[in-house]
Amino acid sequence: MMRGADSKSRRDFLALAGGGLLAALAPSGRAGAVVITNFNRRPTAPTRTQVVKDEGVWPMVSAESPHLMEEAIARYEIIVRRGGWSRLPRTRILVPGMKKKAVRALRRRMIAEGYLPPDNGDSRKFDETLASAVIRFQKNMGLRPTGYVNEATRRQLNISAEARLETLRANLPRIEYDIRGVAARYIIVNIPAAQLETVENGRVYSRHNVIVGMPDRPSPSLISKVTELNFNPYWNSPVSIVRKDIIPKAKKSIRFLKQMNIKILDRATGEEIDPETIDWETLDPARYLFRQEPGAGNAMASVKINFPNRYSVYLHDTPTRQLFNQGARYYSSGCVRVDQVHILTNWILNGQDGWTPERIREIVRARQRVDVRVFNSPNLIITYLTAWVTGDGQVHFRDDIYHLDGTGFVSGQPAPTGPAHQPG
Repeated sequence: MMRGADSKSRRDFLALAGGGLLAALAPSGRAGAVVITNFNRRPTAPTRTQVVKDEGVWPMVSAESPHLMEEAIARYEIIVRRGGWSRLPRTRILVPGMKKKAVRALRRRMIAEGYLPPDNGDSRKFDETLASAVIRFQKNMGLRPTGYVNEATRRQLNISAEARLETLRANLPRIEYDIRGVAARYIIVNIPAAQLETVENGRVYSRHNVIVGMPDRPSPSLISKVTELNFNPYWNSPVSIVRKDIIPKAKKSIRFLKQMNIKILDRATGEEIDPETIDWETLDPARYLFRQEPGAGNAMASVKINFPNRYSVYLHDTPTRQLFNQGARYYSSGCVRVDQVHILTNWILNGQDGWTPERIREIVRARQRVDVRVFNSPNLIITYLTAWVTGDGQVHFRDDIYHLDGTGFVSGQPAPTGPAHQPG
């Protein structure tokens, strides 16, 4: 278990249970519980979950990715040798239609990185051509594509060419590792982007917002293969949460267990135990299994997606779907929560006898416990890419949320770091 997991899980549990939410025992991998922020925040996610199979979308990682990264590195080396680009002057906001000296500086900045042709650098007017270039830049940085320059966009524009080059270089070994997982059908999760893609025949089928590990409980990078789906799964509470949180609450009121839909089983016999018969003052929490039953408030909601790995992580649904609307989705304890997860489950089971979207909906609606072995197993890549290049030549960057660039990190379990920076 990762350092600090018990204390973090306990804080999360207390915050949720104290608030009366049924998701109080909503972990996201290993021993953690879901972290709740203010659900009344205005949605800020720049991306959305959708099926894009007919749009010819290039995946984040493909067989061509190492070559594309090498080309981008060569291009940024030329930019650096030419002096890079100047920082934008600090102004409140730059919007289409305005005329300002700062707009000319913006044009020259966009030319330097190739977002505008060289003959577009003189005008002080923020026209449609410039706005289109800004939108493309924002999409490549994982920002909301507004077409105007606010503080979040200016921050990305003012990252130096030298820093961008170093980021590209840091990610090339990761890309070279990741392509081992490229196949006819595969899933890729990019942790810094907080996005998942399903890929078939070299193009993206669907793109999903996901929630990944907090910096102090980071998600691992790995390559595996999806092997099993658990519809309406149980969640077994770790002993640490049983000891520190469930027992104290049960001492105050046995009704808490019913409210949280938790059953108690004898670990030796599997027999269900009546909580009224337990001496809560002398209880050994390791003797019993505290199991949250399937249902609306279950930690993994309607499905858990399994794949062999040494880190005890998985993909899953979540009862706290509001978090998918946020821009910086680093809230889990290591596992990956998937928005509109049944687009993914249907894609995984596509072509497997008897499995249709209608059958999946029926099982979820009935809260029926069903385990499904996956026969046409797609590969799974969970990666840490702060820079990548898609097949259309677009160079994408994301914030180094786990502070791994420059450390030589390629794959595996990152060490915990401090609180997440919240990008715009």
